[in-house]
Amino acid sequence: MMNVRKKHGVDFKAKVALAAVREDATVAELSSRYGVHASQIHAWKKTAIDGLGSLFVKGRGAAADSADDARLAKLYEKIGELTIERDFFRKRSGP
Repeated sequence: MMNVRKKHGVDFKAKVALAAVREDATVAELSSRYGVHASQIHAWKKTAIDGLGSLFVKGRGAAADSADDARLAKLYEKIGELTIERDFFRKRSGP
């Protein structure tokens, strides 16, 4: 019989990680309560703690979006240039 991996949703992961951060119970108790391995709970807890700092960054949304848009515009421009060069050299090299 094969072991089937469980796929947990983000809400479930957040609930378990929050319980681990709060230290409502030991990791072993949380593991048996939620049916998740203790090392997975530790990993989710670490991810939650590491990600908390990003919640308090001011102006993250608009500035990050405009930076992403500028980066995408440059990439699309480069793709256009490379496409033109490829087509040019394809015509020059013959059929």
